[in-house]
Amino acid sequence: MYRKIMVSVAGLALLVGCAQGLQKRADIVKAPTVDPCATYVGDDTCLGCHDAYANDRYNVHMRIQSFEVPGGYHTGCEGCHGPGSIHVESDGDPEKILRFGHEGLEGEEVAGVCTTCHQIGTHMNWAGSAHAENDVACISCHKVHENPNKMLLTQAEKDLCATCHQDVNAQMYFPSHHPVKEEEMGCSSCHNPHGGENFGPGMLKTDERVNDLCLKCHTRYQGPYVFEHDPVVEDCMICHDPHGTVANNLLRQQEPFLCLQCHEGHFHAARASNSQFAVTPPGDPSNTVAAVDQGFQRSFMTKCTQCHSQVHGSDMPSQSVTGQGRGLTR
Repeated sequence: MYRKIMVSVAGLALLVGCAQGLQKRADIVKAPTVDPCATYVGDDTCLGCHDAYANDRYNVHMRIQSFEVPGGYHTGCEGCHGPGSIHVESDGDPEKILRFGHEGLEGEEVAGVCTTCHQIGTHMNWAGSAHAENDVACISCHKVHENPNKMLLTQAEKDLCATCHQDVNAQMYFPSHHPVKEEEMGCSSCHNPHGGENFGPGMLKTDERVNDLCLKCHTRYQGPYVFEHDPVVEDCMICHDPHGTVANNLLRQQEPFLCLQCHEGHFHAARASNSQFAVTPPGDPSNTVAAVDQGFQRSFMTKCTQCHSQVHGSDMPSQSVTGQGRGLTR
């Protein structure tokens, strides 16, 4: 019984904390207002003039009920554009209503209107996100009226993100890349455009390590392993560039150059090699065979994974073979 009470109290504290956090976020991004004397007139009055939107079956905002809106905000046209009585009385003066886009609200003001409702879930971290700080408005990506797109995006997701992130879009055409341009996944598979959970620069959909996001798909590399590769434990992106690379498997560089940034060359990779011999002339009484040191030449031709195939972790130890003195005599 005591344990149940403690759990209930902890849950209540969590809910109160979340509610306070949402209120603080709502205060950070404030919605602009129209004339304080304006009152709500209802959708029928609005559609009397704006009849082009009367049959907008794609606009989900027109189907929302008042009990679905947090804080008791109005729904329909005036839920976004504000009370319209003075706008109607002034023969449709556009300055007496909230407008969006050209000659209207932009950037943070638009977000202030949208976040009166969109405060929870994937939208709760908008305030302070990279997009918000760069004055990206909600209407930069979304079109509310007459838009058949399920998420009300202005374009297909990959094309929309590419309008700003052209460098990343170019990487998608490298030989090794995630299947974004093939439309088997999207930018939002890894990123939350409304603000990442970890408040990092990449707006990633994880509140802990980057690896936790990667391992949602690449579970075979999760481990645990007896012998772990330190960079793998720390950050997958030390070795991989997720947007695309020329090297195979999204590696930032080809082998062995990637590995040699941290590891000293060893064994056949950079020391004496026994794979090629210079034999003395047949009549030489010494009859010795001298090894030709091709270590650095071979380091450019050898892939570390030919021997170290389990680079993400293994239960088998690496053999400490130095290679010194090998192959000097037959």
